[in-house]
Amino acid sequence: MDKTQDISAKAPSKVKSYMVFTKFRLSALVVVSALSGYLFMGGSDLKEILLLVVGGTLVTAASNGSNQIWERELDKKMNRTSKRPLPQGHMSVNEAYTIVIVCLIAGSAMLAMLNLSSALLGLGAFISYVFIYTPMKRKSPWAVFVGAFPGAIPPMLGAIAFKEEFGIVPGILFFVQFIWQFPHFWAIAWVAYDDYNAGGFSLLPSKQGKSKNSAFQIAVYSLLLIPFSLMPWILGWTGWTSMILATILGAAFFWYSYKLFLTCDDKDARRVMFASFLYLPVIQFIYVFDKVEGFIP
Repeated sequence: MDKTQDISAKAPSKVKSYMVFTKFRLSALVVVSALSGYLFMGGSDLKEILLLVVGGTLVTAASNGSNQIWERELDKKMNRTSKRPLPQGHMSVNEAYTIVIVCLIAGSAMLAMLNLSSALLGLGAFISYVFIYTPMKRKSPWAVFVGAFPGAIPPMLGAIAFKEEFGIVPGILFFVQFIWQFPHFWAIAWVAYDDYNAGGFSLLPSKQGKSKNSAFQIAVYSLLLIPFSLMPWILGWTGWTSMILATILGAAFFWYSYKLFLTCDDKDARRVMFASFLYLPVIQFIYVFDKVEGFIP
């Protein structure tokens, strides 16, 4: 077997490369948030759900792919990203651009079939994530704050997809996910601290990096999640079940964050990270299943 054949044999399939390039699993988590917003507003139409899920997945895929195009040289320097398709040469830059453009156009068109506001929200999330958050990541830890805005759009988009109307309900769903993103992303930045440094990223809230100050801020935002997550119950949109479960989940999430504050240990940061992945979809679907009967957004 010659060298070309050997490289070809080791290269992943196109499907696998496309899934890595678009971060398919992350896209799925984003779409789950959008779906929860749609269902919470009372949506149930299967055609609309399909348009929201597929359209949202494609726009998110376009955002993730654009991020990898932008950072392809930096990805070579970090262990966790060095095996992505672009750094490995398994995908050309032109091919990557084609995937992004096709996904963005097709996804936006599907969201527009729901309503114009949904398409504009999806496009706004794409633009702010790719052209503001991504280049800012190497310049300032404030990138996390900026990135929290497009990152919190999915449940709002889902709500708007059913009822093309901005209001307090989509706003509350947005702010729960907005606050969640700080402990979530800072925990990731803590676990991947050395890798991020290699790529020139400094994303923890403290200049001292993995410090008591950073851990304190993670704990504070985790604590803030409790009152924010109780807002649907306080406003009478959900029942006592959501109040009890949201309190328990919030307290558990805060406990993991508080342990990180006490130890400043990578193992505890990893526990916060995994807890955050579990927390968000669980709390969002608690809202859906415990919505007060007769509540009309």
